[in-house]
Amino acid sequence: MQVGCSIAGIVDKKYPAQGVLNICDGGFEHIFFDMSVCCGSGDLEKLGKPRRPNQRAVFSGSPQEFRQSLQSVLEQIKKRNLDVQAARAPYLPRDTKRGDLKGLLAELVQESILFCGQANFPFLVIQPQFFGVDRSKEWPVNREYYLGLVELARENRVQILLENQCRNVNGHLVRGMCSDGATAAGWVDRLNQEAQEERFGFCMDVGVCNLCGQTMDEPIQQLGKRLKAVILRDCDGSRECSMVPFTSVYQRGSQTNWLGLVRGLRDIGFDGELILDCEDTAAAFSPLLRPKLLKFTKSVADYFQWQLAMEEQLKKYRSIVLFGAGNMCRNYLRCFGDKYPPLFTCANNPASWGTSFHGVEVKPPESLKDLSADCGVFICNMYYWEVKEQLEAMGVKNIEFFNDEYLSQLVE
Repeated sequence: MQVGCSIAGIVDKKYPAQGVLNICDGGFEHIFFDMSVCCGSGDLEKLGKPRRPNQRAVFSGSPQEFRQSLQSVLEQIKKRNLDVQAARAPYLPRDTKRGDLKGLLAELVQESILFCGQANFPFLVIQPQFFGVDRSKEWPVNREYYLGLVELARENRVQILLENQCRNVNGHLVRGMCSDGATAAGWVDRLNQEAQEERFGFCMDVGVCNLCGQTMDEPIQQLGKRLKAVILRDCDGSRECSMVPFTSVYQRGSQTNWLGLVRGLRDIGFDGELILDCEDTAAAFSPLLRPKLLKFTKSVADYFQWQLAMEEQLKKYRSIVLFGAGNMCRNYLRCFGDKYPPLFTCANNPASWGTSFHGVEVKPPESLKDLSADCGVFICNMYYWEVKEQLEAMGVKNIEFFNDEYLSQLVE
């Protein structure tokens, strides 16, 4: 699994060096090349419209200008030795009325495929065509659209990723194309069948799922191995925006169903691209604060990666010991106790020493000093940092954290 950062809201196409440097200094090694930085949906929407006096056009509509901007950003990415596995082609706003831009958008998408081939980006997210498409004709219209890109994608060794959409109905965002997991999986399968190879996959945008009121675990399970990339972004469930995960809250509660996301990705053994999109949060921060924001964003990305790979941590050790004798320890034993049985568990409360906790002996912390070098100590206690400091002072090695926030079987 790779964790990357979207360049949207961070990198300026005219002066890309600073934004790319900020991403690098934030600790990211992988980048999601969102081409809207070089040709945004708002830029496309404004093409041909009157401008205020002295107002420069952000994008002229020239494919050549688009290519030059992409190359300018890529040069800075290469300079910092950052890796790019996935990109996203330009797209129109969800509420667009510009049917006259279909031809230009198709040309920009083809340019995007060529660019990905030249830059060796294996994945390109291309959103379905939606403007002016009757709901009963969504599949035939997009079948023709995507199959028309197969040969070019094949020549450039690019796998096209479809993306879930929401639909703007009188100012309200509702489920759109590919938002249903079974339907999206069907589209991918039929396109691959007609392409006679695995030329198509899927990218799930968590923000879109939130706007559509989806729980996420079901569509993820339906997509299965077709899911190659997941874009992590927070929003309030009603307005389109891209915020750092866990920052859109109301009454101390998150507005996004992270529980369903993590459970679903665990269920399918997701091992694709995990992409952090914090466009609006980053754009709102002062350039002086942005580097610190990206370091925090990287820690959030690492947290998701750790949650999804929690069982991999357990597999690392020949034997394990737990620290804690409460609900979190009980949840561990319920979900992992049979597969990864602990030698014993520890607690700081002397009254519990020598007792049995759900069939596991409770010992004092001093017992941890006698563990073998291939034994991992997993803290099953919400006071992680306090306990870690205690264990480090004792000279305990192989200290790990266990967390039960996203387990499928929790103590009632």
